[in-house]
Amino acid sequence: MPSVRFRLNGVEQDVEADPDRSLLDILRGKFGMTGAHFGCGAGECGACNVMVGDRAVSACDTPLWSVADKDVTTIEGLGTSEQPHPLQRAFITEQALQCGYCVPGILMSAAALLKRNPSPTKQEVKEALDRNLCRCGSQNRMVRAVLRAAEEVAAG
Repeated sequence: MPSVRFRLNGVEQDVEADPDRSLLDILRGKFGMTGAHFGCGAGECGACNVMVGDRAVSACDTPLWSVADKDVTTIEGLGTSEQPHPLQRAFITEQALQCGYCVPGILMSAAALLKRNPSPTKQEVKEALDRNLCRCGSQNRMVRAVLRAAEEVAAG
């Protein structure tokens, strides 16, 4: 079986698996990273988003081979309960969580945006989150939370 090396939440990994297997399957099955959720299976809902480098990608339709020698960050690697990421704090403050199914993917999309652009406009936040589906109706609070986190990140 071929092996694929990549960094998962900052830790080097060497995975023996079918290189065409989805990154989502590997994250959930081999590493127990269950924060990325299976939604549509077609890369259209954002529930499985993770960061590869500084981009949010749908893990359900990303083959394992495509992350070779790259940095993959999951929601589990974003922050901890002791030291939450500014986005996690802002989502709590703005009460931007409801059922929670979509939130890990939304947080990863927002983290990728802030990594590339630490001071986004409201429109840029909306565009970054546009591919994430949420049925709970908390999108406006989510946008406010991302803008709040951006202020915190910019303040250092």
